[in-house]
Amino acid sequence: MSRIVLVCPGRGSYGREQLGTLPATPSVAAADTFRAALGRPTPTELDRAPAYSSRLHVAGENASILTTTCSLADRDQLGDVEVVAVIGNSMGWYTALGVAGALPLHDTLRLVETMGQYQAGNVIGGQVLYPLVDDAWARAPSPELDALLRGTPDLHVSIHLGGQVVLGGSTAAVAAAMQRLPPRKIGERDAPMQLPLHSAFHTPLLAETAARARIDLADLDWRAPVVPLVDGRGAIFRPHSADPLAVRDYTLGHQVVAPYDFTTSVRVVMREYAPDHLVLLGPGGNLGGAVAQALIAEGWRGLHTRADFAAMQAAGPVVLSMARPEQRARVARA
Repeated sequence: MSRIVLVCPGRGSYGREQLGTLPATPSVAAADTFRAALGRPTPTELDRAPAYSSRLHVAGENASILTTTCSLADRDQLGDVEVVAVIGNSMGWYTALGVAGALPLHDTLRLVETMGQYQAGNVIGGQVLYPLVDDAWARAPSPELDALLRGTPDLHVSIHLGGQVVLGGSTAAVAAAMQRLPPRKIGERDAPMQLPLHSAFHTPLLAETAARARIDLADLDWRAPVVPLVDGRGAIFRPHSADPLAVRDYTLGHQVVAPYDFTTSVRVVMREYAPDHLVLLGPGGNLGGAVAQALIAEGWRGLHTRADFAAMQAAGPVVLSMARPEQRARVARA
């Protein structure tokens, strides 16, 4: 039996390629029922739209619930595996809470829905993605980035994402980052790249959002997880011993207004749990690069370059994406 860590992606994961891929599983049915009761498009309806639309699929009020539902669907289809820990990136933390059992399913959906609906017509500032590695995934520091962070009001590190950083800030700060950061590439994409319709989550600009959530979600049924849950600081919430109120306070406090360190969460699960595989739940598999870059930064099993990682994956993949049929087959039910 494979020992696996589940990795839950953030809300920007559902793209054009994922349209029409959402299966029918118990969690999907529950999410559809939940949204239908609110009079909003269900995840299945969004997934079965005749065409992919930024207005429909990228807007936070839909993208959040759609992303979580896709992740839960993949979780539903796991086979004979042992889940030794769960991590998430950004909004994926909310999904991770449900996957790890720190919230029941209905409350997980309510948390995701509430935080997503806060963004409807109310995007606060923005986020910018910028690489900190070269094409070989070796570190490529940016003095210009360091200077920009020191000298730009309301510009903050939002997410440490493997070999990339997500900056969050006010509209003016995001504009300054887009204008002043030297051009780089993220694969085939140009950077700096502003993430569409994203608020400046994980920065102090979301303090009012956090305060509102603590009121609106005060009655959620917080629990100790049933499997270890590693947060965006690298802290571990363990079964039986975790304080449910500490899970709540992190989720509706620090997690909203302070940097989310996905890189550290990967490092912690590799050191603490030594899994056979890191399994990327859908939609898509866009965290694969960030996970690989975190492993390279750690020097895990002698990895130092992108080529090293590719060779390891070819010999026997450690990082498995549920979006890739040949990798999915290793951990999903037939």
